[in-house]
Amino acid sequence: MNAPAPIPAAPPSPYSSAIGKSNIERHTLSVLVDNEPGVLARVVGLFSGRGYNIESLTVAEVAHGEHLSRITIVTSGPPEAIEQIGHQLERLVPIHAVTDLTKTGKSLERELAMIKVKGRGEDRSEALRLAEAFRARVIDASIESFVFELTGAADKIDSFVELMRPIGLVEVSRTGVAAISRGPEPI
Repeated sequence: MNAPAPIPAAPPSPYSSAIGKSNIERHTLSVLVDNEPGVLARVVGLFSGRGYNIESLTVAEVAHGEHLSRITIVTSGPPEAIEQIGHQLERLVPIHAVTDLTKTGKSLERELAMIKVKGRGEDRSEALRLAEAFRARVIDASIESFVFELTGAADKIDSFVELMRPIGLVEVSRTGVAAISRGPEPI
């Protein structure tokens, strides 16, 4: 009986040499694409095929008449890997523009989250007090729970979620980052 062939090792991730090092950077990429079937799969395939991680991904049509969509991708890695991602994205068809909003330094980022918290008595009061401090809106309420809506930077949402954990955090749903450059110029 023949022994099974060994399984080939996965190619090394571009992040593997940088794990635990301080040269890991978080970047937000804005990608303008034709709104057609398969485009998102090709973009995601580029990331997964090369071992890049996507931390956040949002897609929406931004120009209905022109059938254009914007994909906003948040990824982390060494600067060389981020630059390589940008170049590889630029070569994909039907991509019209790739902008590293982090490099431009002039962008706004926001995320929307819905946070469900259960609690009674003092926990309920504390959840409402914290929600007011974070400017979270109550969008659903029952005798035993709330659903809060919170918009802001990802770290603001992270902080709110962590404060809700000991009170009675049930679940969180997040949209992912939406980003746009500042000023009058398009990406």
